[in-house]
Amino acid sequence: MSGGVDSSVAAAVLLEQGYRVFGVTMLLWPEDIPGAEEGCCGTAHLNDARDVCHRLGIPHYTMDLQKEFLSDVVQPFVATYLDGRTPNPCISCNEHLKFSHLMRKAKGLGADFLATGHYARIMITGGNGTCRLARGVDTSKDQTYFLFTLGQEELSHLLFPLGEMTKDQVRRKAASLGFPVHEKPESQEICFVPPGGLRDFIRENAPDLPGPGEVVDMKGNVIGRHEGACFYTVGQRKGLGIASAQPLYVVRIDADSNTVVMGSHDEASFTGLKASGVSWVADPPSGERFEAQVQIRHRHTPAPSAITVHDDGTISVKFDEPQHGVAPGQAVVVYNGDIVLGGGWITEPLTPGDQ
Repeated sequence: MSGGVDSSVAAAVLLEQGYRVFGVTMLLWPEDIPGAEEGCCGTAHLNDARDVCHRLGIPHYTMDLQKEFLSDVVQPFVATYLDGRTPNPCISCNEHLKFSHLMRKAKGLGADFLATGHYARIMITGGNGTCRLARGVDTSKDQTYFLFTLGQEELSHLLFPLGEMTKDQVRRKAASLGFPVHEKPESQEICFVPPGGLRDFIRENAPDLPGPGEVVDMKGNVIGRHEGACFYTVGQRKGLGIASAQPLYVVRIDADSNTVVMGSHDEASFTGLKASGVSWVADPPSGERFEAQVQIRHRHTPAPSAITVHDDGTISVKFDEPQHGVAPGQAVVVYNGDIVLGGGWITEPLTPGDQ
């Protein structure tokens, strides 16, 4: 329980369904870190979670996962930026913290299931009881993109009580229960980075950060300077500081040479991608090539694509139509309609000459 409206209502719904419930809040970030007081699972949210549990009449526990959060989320987050890629810490936090460390400790307290406030659904199909991960009914709040690493072992011990609810229904439910958090705003996307403070956060956590470097066009001509290649992401347009007659976008980041390559919208659009670290929710799709839809960002409209599964476990994706801003380091999640098949981490975008 993070102290937000979603996890608070999830606990209340489970009680109504007859479950015996206790709340757990992860302590992730030391209080002396700037922004920790109001950050995700900081002391303010911890107090809100305790208050909700008190109102519901259920026990509340705090689990200190600061060490694990630093090693499994924050340090890889910074390292990924320094490598010229764009990380997704929410997925890493789900995989390593919530559904690994937290689940294991919750079971140690006697829990049969771990429940969260994610907008997603779990469906049991087939005679063998295979668990399927499906989008929540509120598609505007669907969070399955962040959950693609879940497999059968995790899903069989998970509950998503809000999967059949909309955000408006959740807030109304919280208000009817008298929860002060019913009007609490959404948490920021990167919970441990102060708003607008990404560059400062990277600087503080990477003392050997490379300095300024060159910005070049697609032909290698120098068109400007940048403050550090790690501060950019493929597909980015705003905040480039380069004067041009046409809009420019980040096409590629070369961390070794500390160079940012920029081009037009079309040049920052790609026909496919390669991904590693691939995991499948259930059995891998049969055959080495199949049709599906993929998301390359949380808010990305699913793109019809052909997916090829290679012998080494990596995948190649060929979009039916070119997609803008295929950023290495981000996740690509594969869907069959509302069902998550699996996903992986983008290693490189592809152009027609690569496929």
